[in-house]
Amino acid sequence: MEGIWIEKYRPKILSEVAGQDEIVERLKAYVKIKNVPHLLFAGPAGTGKTTCALALAKELFGESWKQNFNELNASDERGIGIIRGKIKDFARTAPIGKANFKIIFLDEADSLTNDAQSALRRTIEKYSHICRFILSVNYSSKIIEPIQSRCAVFRFSPIKPEDIKKYMRMIASKEKLEITHDGLETLIFISRGDMRKAINVLQVGASIGKKITAEALYETTATAKPEDIKNLINTALTGNFMAARNQLYDLLIQYGLSGEEIIKQIHQSIFDLSIPDESKIKLIEKTGETEFRLIEGSNAHIQLEALLAHFAHEGGKLH
Repeated sequence: MEGIWIEKYRPKILSEVAGQDEIVERLKAYVKIKNVPHLLFAGPAGTGKTTCALALAKELFGESWKQNFNELNASDERGIGIIRGKIKDFARTAPIGKANFKIIFLDEADSLTNDAQSALRRTIEKYSHICRFILSVNYSSKIIEPIQSRCAVFRFSPIKPEDIKKYMRMIASKEKLEITHDGLETLIFISRGDMRKAINVLQVGASIGKKITAEALYETTATAKPEDIKNLINTALTGNFMAARNQLYDLLIQYGLSGEEIIKQIHQSIFDLSIPDESKIKLIEKTGETEFRLIEGSNAHIQLEALLAHFAHEGGKLH
């Protein structure tokens, strides 16, 4: 295996970007007229925000794209210093070559403090004649209104399963891998619309062997099988708390999962249970409460046991 596949198979041009056809078409229109407004890319991780920014810059600037494109991660320096320092210094200098403007790509811009965003608003305003800003965020609501109103907003959605499958088959073909049908479905389940995660999981699986199976992926990614989680929930719902508790500890040891990871999988599985909606609502509510407590630093084992106890109590009402 050679290098990190995320970078190796990152699309070089907009046409190669998977799963964001409508956004790609809009960006191509900007390339055609050789001009772009300030942009706000909003959406979950691994959906192509950084890739689109890089591909846009390469198509706009050609050979001089590296000199006219500056990528910064706002989560590294969240304060006003990064705006008055690195960003302002790059924004005020003239573009290189025949370019009419430069681009600053600010990743994880929703990490910036409100004061930093206010300073950024002024910088965007002052240097817009020679510099364009692309802000990448997970939640556009965390960006102050004055910045949002200055940007064209692009909302990225999770990558569809068929687009991920197509891309995984392409990579497998180039790397001479064999992906089984259940292996491909497992990639979809683990990645949940995140192309970056899917590629990383595939590379980890390929480090074990050339045949990518569901079993290999579950073993290498610390993900429990959906049926194991369903069995855990169903055991609890029968009222057999101690058996469910033993199953929980088997999962924690066998897969090396954290409390948060198990909670996410439990949450997903609740919707597939054949119980009344009213009971599902109560289980979801309790699951959300447990997840909040875990994030706040509570003991994972105690909280998960308490959740199973609630499931057992709720299950007792159903039988």
